[in-house]
Amino acid sequence: MKKLIIFCLTIGFAACKPGSNSNTQTPDHTHQNKAVYTCSMHPEVKLDKPGVCPKCGMDLVKK
Repeated sequence: MKKLIIFCLTIGFAACKPGSNSNTQTPDHTHQNKAVYTCSMHPEVKLDKPGVCPKCGMDLVKK
């Protein structure tokens, strides 16, 4: 009985080990190819093309 409990715990820990899940998704790298422009003063402003910050009018910089 003790061996069965140890066996079940071992299998359970092996199943919970990070990286052992076959359903994990690989990161999508397609969004990294696009340029993102942001404001130096307002980093929450993120646009996909150059321009000016809608909050303060400063030029957006490529991130």
